Order: sequence, then C-alpha cells, then structure tokens
Amino acid sequence: MTLKEKPVASPCVSVCALDDQDICTGCYRSLQEIGDWSEMNNERKREVIILANQRCRSRYGDLG
Repeated sequence: MTLKEKPVASPCVSVCALDDQDICTGCYRSLQEIGDWSEMNNERKREVIILANQRCRSRYGDLG
C-alpha cells in the first residue's frame, strides 16, 4: 500500500512584487515558476524552493 504524498506548500509570503529580473521579492520564485506552481509535481516544487532559497542567499547572504 502506498500513502498519498502530501502536496508541497507554496513558499508565497504575500509580498508579491517582482524585481527587474521578474523574481518575486517575497518568495524568490520567478514569474514563470509562480505561474506554473499549481501544475508542478512535488519533486519539481522542491527543486523550485531550493532555487528560490539560493536566489535569496545570493542576494542577502546566509540569514540563518
């Protein structure tokens, strides 16, 4: 028996503003990634979250 995998939650923090490279300044996803989110599988969503975290770190350094 396989358990249904829980959906990966959106990283949206309701600070929806795009920079000059079409990256959200709240969640650091690209405009394309935001638009495609609901159609992505969980593996792809996890990849996007990793990319968004990398974008944040490259902009602000390690905040943690």
